[in-house]
Amino acid sequence: MEMPNWSAWLDAWLSAGAVRRARLAPAAALPVRWVDTPQAAVRVFDSGGDKPCIVLSPDGPNVIEHYAELIALLMPHYRVLCFDMPGFGFSAPGTTYDHSLQRGATGMLELMDQLGVAKATLALSCANGFYAIRVAQMAPQRVERLVLSQTPSLAAMHRWTDRVVPKVLKVPVVGQLLSRVFRQKMASAWYRIALPKTTDPEPFRRVSHHALRCGGCFSLAGVVQGLLREPADAARLHGIPCTVLWGTQDRSHKFTSPHAIQHDVPHAEVVVLEACGHFPDLEDPQRFVQALLLGRTEAPTQA
Repeated sequence: MEMPNWSAWLDAWLSAGAVRRARLAPAAALPVRWVDTPQAAVRVFDSGGDKPCIVLSPDGPNVIEHYAELIALLMPHYRVLCFDMPGFGFSAPGTTYDHSLQRGATGMLELMDQLGVAKATLALSCANGFYAIRVAQMAPQRVERLVLSQTPSLAAMHRWTDRVVPKVLKVPVVGQLLSRVFRQKMASAWYRIALPKTTDPEPFRRVSHHALRCGGCFSLAGVVQGLLREPADAARLHGIPCTVLWGTQDRSHKFTSPHAIQHDVPHAEVVVLEACGHFPDLEDPQRFVQALLLGRTEAPTQA
């Protein structure tokens, strides 16, 4: 008999009220809904339509609402799906969701299935980029292209975790409890180091703190522990077109090469953005959209 994963169970228990509280809150600026999958109750924005599809997912503590400007820029060209990853924002994970690459990728494919998306460009950032890579490994026929932001190699991510993440968050159960108790303080501290010194973190902080005050999730310990369990070669990929945007003003990645991703994805194109920090897709959304459209083989669809 398989032993229960107490960390995953605790994450699910701590997040259980997130969906209920969010559904009782006033309507969000973006129309969202919840899609129940075997992995999680997933909160998603779906612009609908029959344009080529692009899938986004915020890098916590960011939430869907951080993406309003980028979504508006993308909608003339794409059907836009933007969803909170399980354990972040208002997507409550199930009791078996352990933030492993397999669970995360399976959840993404289940969401695409339920929304009728046969194939999509996956545009995710940081740790979420590894889940996108695993989707491409599992189901390459469903991935048009990867456009990642601030995603290094998995080995480089492990080294980053050793340098940046407090050791206590790597301890199962204890880390989950502390992540929940100190989630607002951790979010504030993260924006201070992740954004350029010249960028005011308050607009980012205001949106994330509102979500956290309303019961939103920030399962930092869960994703840290999940990725640390993965072998360093688990994100190797060949064949799928891949572009990585890298902001050099991200002080958390001071010692990470912008080209680290090429250890796992040798053919990846790396676009270095000297003025951006950890969130190139949000800090310079015009440049992000430009990178997307330049990679399209067909002419962009006009609204």
